[in-house]
Amino acid sequence: MNIIVCVKQVADPEAPPSSFKIDAAGKTMLLPADVLPVLDPYSEYAVEAALKLKDTHGGKITAISLGTGFVKDVIRKPLAMGADELVLLDDEAFTDGDSYTTALALSEAIKKIGGYDLILCGRQSSDRDAGQVGNGIAVFLGLPVITLARKIEVDGDSIKIERITADGYEVLQAIPPLVISVSNEVGEPRYPTIRGIMASKKKEPTVWQPADIGLEASQVGAADCRSQLVKLFQPEREISCQFIEGDTPEEAAVALADRLRQEKLL
Repeated sequence: MNIIVCVKQVADPEAPPSSFKIDAAGKTMLLPADVLPVLDPYSEYAVEAALKLKDTHGGKITAISLGTGFVKDVIRKPLAMGADELVLLDDEAFTDGDSYTTALALSEAIKKIGGYDLILCGRQSSDRDAGQVGNGIAVFLGLPVITLARKIEVDGDSIKIERITADGYEVLQAIPPLVISVSNEVGEPRYPTIRGIMASKKKEPTVWQPADIGLEASQVGAADCRSQLVKLFQPEREISCQFIEGDTPEEAAVALADRLRQEKLL
C-alpha cells in the first residue's frame, strides 16, 4: 500500500500564550526567537496512522509539506518515525497562502508523485485550525474524502474507517484511492528511534518549486488567495470575582440566589 501523508511545520502550540504577539496593522503573528517550530501534532497522528498500515501491509510512505523556512530536524521527523520519502514544496511564492492555494499546490504535487492508494492529513493544523486542506485536496483530485478517522483498516479491496461523530463513531467503507483526515483518537504517535533519526539524516528531501508541479507563481501563496484576513487580534479576557457573604451558609445561599436573579441568570 502506497500512502502519501501531508504534514506541516508550525510554531510550537505548547508555547505560553504570552509568547505570541500580534502586528495588528500588518495582520501577522510575531514570534520570539525562543519559540521554536515543531511538526504539527495533528500531522504526527496522520503519520502514525500511515505507519500502522505499513506495519501490517507493507508499502511505501511519502510525506509532503508546503512552506518556507523549513528546519531540517523538524521537517525530517516523519522520516525518523518511519516514512520512506519526503517531498517539500519550498519557495517564497508559497508564502501566506490560504486553504485553497495550499490544497491546489499539494494536489498538483500528489499528481506528480502518483501511484498512491491513500492520502492522509491531520484533521486540522494547530496554527490555523481550518480543517479544509484535506477536503480541498480531495476536490482537486476528484477523490472521495472521509474526515475524523480514528481507525483505518484494509478490508480486502476496500478501506474500513471508524469515523468520529458527535455521539460516538460510525463505520464507513470506501474503495481506494481516497483522502482521509485523521483524528487524535487514532493513537499516540510513536517516538523516532535513534536508528530512525540517523537514517533520516541520510535521506535528502525532494524539493519542488511551483513550476515543478505545473503551476505559476501567480497561482499559489498570497497571489491567489480566495479568502481575506480581515482582522488578527488577541482576545481580551476580563474576569471579576465577587464574594457572597452571610452569617450562615443558608443566608449566603439566599444572598447568592438573589444576586443571580438580579443578573438575570436565574
